[in-house]
Amino acid sequence: MSKVFQRLMAALGALALLSGAAMAQTKTKVSVAVGGAGCLCYLPTVLAEQLGEFKKAGVEVELINFKGGSQALTAVIGGSADVVSGYFDHCVNLAAKNQALEAFVVYDRYPGFALVVSPKNAGAIKSVKDLAGKRIGVSAPGSSTDFFLKYMLAKNGVDPNSVGVVGIGLEATAVAAMEQGSVDAAIMLDPAITLLQGKNKDLKILSDTRTQHDTMEVFGGEYPGGALYTRSDWIAKHEKETQALTNAIVATLKWLHAHTPEEIMAKMPEDMVGGDKALYLAALKNTIPMYSTTGRMDPKGAQAVLAVFSQSSPDVAKANIDLSKTYTNKFVDRANEKLGMK
Repeated sequence: MSKVFQRLMAALGALALLSGAAMAQTKTKVSVAVGGAGCLCYLPTVLAEQLGEFKKAGVEVELINFKGGSQALTAVIGGSADVVSGYFDHCVNLAAKNQALEAFVVYDRYPGFALVVSPKNAGAIKSVKDLAGKRIGVSAPGSSTDFFLKYMLAKNGVDPNSVGVVGIGLEATAVAAMEQGSVDAAIMLDPAITLLQGKNKDLKILSDTRTQHDTMEVFGGEYPGGALYTRSDWIAKHEKETQALTNAIVATLKWLHAHTPEEIMAKMPEDMVGGDKALYLAALKNTIPMYSTTGRMDPKGAQAVLAVFSQSSPDVAKANIDLSKTYTNKFVDRANEKLGMK
């Protein structure tokens, strides 16, 4: 009997090993390219990982951090990452080049950009018109910060080609570039804006889109910022993974709006919060109104993005873009229904 029992246990052990191997092979894994993970505009993606929401939704996520949104986008188009956590406007811009990209959950209601003057140039630059011929920082050339800069310059009668565009990142490198005066001004996002403001009380901000009021002033309507997006053909082949990612972000947005800024900060990685927790907390408080409560794309917001790009990009202006193909609310609606938010 003992030999029979031993054989039975050996067989069961082998079966367990085979089952485990099979499960490991079929386990869902998705790589997400983030265009500057330390930026508060991307906090919902990082927070979802910190809360374990991706795993709860049944997907294993690898977050890959890049200097700017254009680099994250390049990774997905090139096939080295599956999904971008970046700004929706790339979907519109690439549609003009016949690249089919689709946003499937939006976590920023506003872009959160600010056009900030370097403390060393506060006396010389008093308006956007004064930026002609200057060196201006963006997260990375071709990123959403670059698009916003070109829009603001054109809107104020300054030739976008008359300025020097310099990639300075979004985090500590952006603050350092501004403090050292290696750029005359920059498009910045929080927490970098608040951190720089904490050190320079008279910091001059020429344009700000961190609130609904300011966004309306700049764009004339709400303007969606951060979203999860990827190639349309990837979504078609990975509906299960797309739904899981959406469920995780929507659950995170629900959690975020039900907790205090202090509780949110406590969940974030220490290296992203940095040494000055008070300033990070102040930046977070400034940013929370920016986060979506539902994850849905507002069609009017998508239209606003197209209108802005039509003004600043000749390719977009002459392209016949079908906006309905640049985003979908299908997965968000399912996620909200599941969470009882619809």
